Amino acid sequence: MANITKKVSWSSRADESAAAGESTPLLNGSEQPQHSRQLSGGGSLFQIGRLSTVDLEEEITSDEDSLRGRPKEIPHNEKLLSLKYESLDYDNIENQLFLEEERRMSYMGFRCLEISRWVVCGLIGILTGLIACFIDIVVEQLAGIKYQLIKENIEKFTETGGLSISLILWAVLNFTFVMVGAIIVAFFEPIAAGSGIPQIKCYLNGVKIPRVVRLKTLVIKVCGVICSVVGGLAVGKEGPMIHSGAVVAAGVSQGRSTSLKRDFKIFEYFRRDTEKRDFVSAGAAAGVSAAFGAPVGGVLFSLEEGASFWNQMLTWRIFFASMISTFTLNFVLSIYHSHAGDLSNPGLINFGRFEGDSVTYNLYEIPLFIAMGAIGGFLGALFNVLNYWLTIFRIRYVHRPCLQVMEAMLVAAVTATVSFTMIYFSNDCQPLGPESTEEYPLQLFCADGEYNSMATAFFNTPERSVRSLFHNQPGTYNPLTLGLFTLTYFFLACWTYGLAVSAGVFIPSLLIGAAWGRLFGILLASTSSGGAQHSNAIWADPGKYALIGAAAQLGGIVRMTLSLTVIMVEATGNVTYGLPIMLVLMTAKIVGDYFEEGLYDIHIKLQSVPFLHWEAPATSHWLTAREVMSSPVTCLNRIEKVGTIVDILSNTSTNHNGFPVVVQVLESDEPAKLCGLILRSQLIVLLKHKVFVELARSRLTRRKLQLKDFRDAYPRFPPIQSIHVSQDERECMMDLTEFMNPTPYTVPQETSLPRVFKLFRALGLRHLVVADDENRVVGLVTRKDLARYHLGKHGLEELQLAQT
Repeated sequence: MANITKKVSWSSRADESAAAGESTPLLNGSEQPQHSRQLSGGGSLFQIGRLSTVDLEEEITSDEDSLRGRPKEIPHNEKLLSLKYESLDYDNIENQLFLEEERRMSYMGFRCLEISRWVVCGLIGILTGLIACFIDIVVEQLAGIKYQLIKENIEKFTETGGLSISLILWAVLNFTFVMVGAIIVAFFEPIAAGSGIPQIKCYLNGVKIPRVVRLKTLVIKVCGVICSVVGGLAVGKEGPMIHSGAVVAAGVSQGRSTSLKRDFKIFEYFRRDTEKRDFVSAGAAAGVSAAFGAPVGGVLFSLEEGASFWNQMLTWRIFFASMISTFTLNFVLSIYHSHAGDLSNPGLINFGRFEGDSVTYNLYEIPLFIAMGAIGGFLGALFNVLNYWLTIFRIRYVHRPCLQVMEAMLVAAVTATVSFTMIYFSNDCQPLGPESTEEYPLQLFCADGEYNSMATAFFNTPERSVRSLFHNQPGTYNPLTLGLFTLTYFFLACWTYGLAVSAGVFIPSLLIGAAWGRLFGILLASTSSGGAQHSNAIWADPGKYALIGAAAQLGGIVRMTLSLTVIMVEATGNVTYGLPIMLVLMTAKIVGDYFEEGLYDIHIKLQSVPFLHWEAPATSHWLTAREVMSSPVTCLNRIEKVGTIVDILSNTSTNHNGFPVVVQVLESDEPAKLCGLILRSQLIVLLKHKVFVELARSRLTRRKLQLKDFRDAYPRFPPIQSIHVSQDERECMMDLTEFMNPTPYTVPQETSLPRVFKLFRALGLRHLVVADDENRVVGLVTRKDLARYHLGKHGLEELQLAQT
């Protein structure tokens, strides 16, 4: 793919907070910056960039922009990795301060911490459930007012003429809501665009996305998704709940709000990436549970991205948060619907119960289900390819906020126009009986006592449309209606995903699949037994095939297997379809992967995020740590000069975040040997508190630095430019022994890439030191070094070419 010379961000616009750019914004192995403190060690045949992460705080200030003086736009290429993303420090820094604190803590103290973790998970579930209730109630009320107003207007002008006024009213209401949602996203918090699932997948993978778990992001997300759904876009409100739950978890677990500048002095022990990421996993699971009423599916969703980091108690806590979220949503909605205590609405989307003959299937139907999975995989791949090129177009030409708002308004107006046109020209009239479940039936040009069937699909919220396709009686839709709706909604949903609005793709995918799946079932029934559809209603029930089609389409787009299977089973409330859904999702993934990656993976790659998959490339066993590592490495002495540390941290060409600490044997010519590892954030805190050897000697009463000082600075550590160090202080010395990690993970330089990859991924590492036989530092492996080789065979071919 050709270079795209526009700034890439999650919302297709320049993110001011992270654009402050990078003098070497993308990592492609070409730049070789030099530094006086670099140790060459063993030579690498092929070096990939430098030790590569920036932005220790989530937000870059304008002062830092001016100091760095770097371009605000970066080119994009699918073989490059952006330097604006850094890894999470998931591995505990077991320095002397940490060990002393752990030793001082009693058994009761550890028990209290464990209880606190359960309390936090309970709070995450409650708050996530309440947010889901708020979204559901507000959407239902506003959408009800909108559809009722339009319905009355259409009925008024159907006989007298002037339906163009109804069309204008529909379009104006749609793009007004969408305009508000697009403005608050594009101008105030671009990271809130979309569903947020790609960003949360990256976070659970170990990548820190700027501003993704901030309170402001949550507020914009909630308001934006309400406007998007009420505005009639081809979107759903369920996907953003995953992001919302993650933000709630990140905030609650810290016991403070950096946005509001309020510190409640609780949960201070959890102010580190190790704990925060675990709670974000619980928040994401609670979001899935609130959206679909699927607690187990929520656990498995988080498990697919971070299973190797987990332990049994963490899994139980995540499940607890999911159950609390579902219960809270159930309880509040039961009160809202005047059925207090009736816990029959477990999630935002209620597929309804598949009962009676509709849940039965025969052995000879399994090949039909697999065929539907293949169709879903192909259509999903087509959807992803179209969306990919549409995203490329947006990156090139629709990167300004005002243009993004205008595009969203255009899509809203076009959606209303297309929907009205499809309803207007449809002659699919169905009898409106006492058992009809249509929320807003439109008669239009149908006879008295009938309603327009096309309006059931378009003139409704997507969730209600899915439920009607699942459960309406056979004969409710004719094939032409379903075919036209599938074709139209497919392209509308593809155009809509990626707009600067908060919206999800789960429900539109289910709706598209349910439409063509029901069509598939109708055609099956009509082609057997002489077209007597009623005689084949048991084995070719349209609702049953609508469910299978919905699973196939969603699986073909997002390529989730295990978690999505459980989500679908829990949402339908019947395990009978477990095997068919599993087979369909596996088939959809296999077929879809043959043509194109999943939608979320595509958007992650478009952002040049160093995302690590579970396994190293299959053909990488011949590679060793020597070829993968970054070298030479910037190292620090155990007792280092303050001026040297300041110069290294201030060097904008080498934004290293981890520094091996070496020790030189006194009165010996032997090279320095590894004795520990220290992080940039730790050094900044040490400089801020002026932990110098000379000052410690002169001020015997000076308070000793504690872990609390590091936790208070987390997560937005100040930039090095804000730390004032006088000329006299530059001559002081700093002893790193007490603060460095004395037992960093190391590997020999001959270690194979798959082994390095498994160690790095399984332990959630950020830095892996490569040492020679004499324990001398020869290189350092970071996330970007490994992610570079996951770009596929092109990366390996380039490496082979470079080595030859």
